[in-house]
Amino acid sequence: MSILVVFIFFILLDIITFLVPKRLSSIELYTTNLFALLFGINVDMVLNFKYHLYGYFGKGFQWLGYIGEFLYFIPVSVLFLNYYPLKGTNLTKLLYILAWSFVSVIIEFIIEKTHFFNYTGWKLWYSACLYPFIFLILITHLRIVKKMINSKK
Repeated sequence: MSILVVFIFFILLDIITFLVPKRLSSIELYTTNLFALLFGINVDMVLNFKYHLYGYFGKGFQWLGYIGEFLYFIPVSVLFLNYYPLKGTNLTKLLYILAWSFVSVIIEFIIEKTHFFNYTGWKLWYSACLYPFIFLILITHLRIVKKMINSKK
């Protein structure tokens, strides 16, 4: 039952993402979604299959976990980047990244309690330390895409 709640949460997040006004162009959304998904799945493959730090539902590949990654990584990257204050002060940007990192840790904590995924060697504080860097990678990717788009004009 709790797994169903996780998927309902993911689907609601996708609906919200679909409905919010977009500040990013179609190509920025497309490349960001693709990058976030590939980055997230590749990191998960290494940490799950190579180092056995966590897994989705059980050992090995799990289709529900794979589907969950699509339903979660894409809306989070879109919502994060859509409202990222590109022209804000450094303090505003830092607070924005830290707020998203904090919320991400809370969501991960709750989802781990449902056994959607299970820690076998991973600790929640690892995620707390890594989320700011993950969000910085997404921002860097968006800046690269924007630069590429502007160089074509």
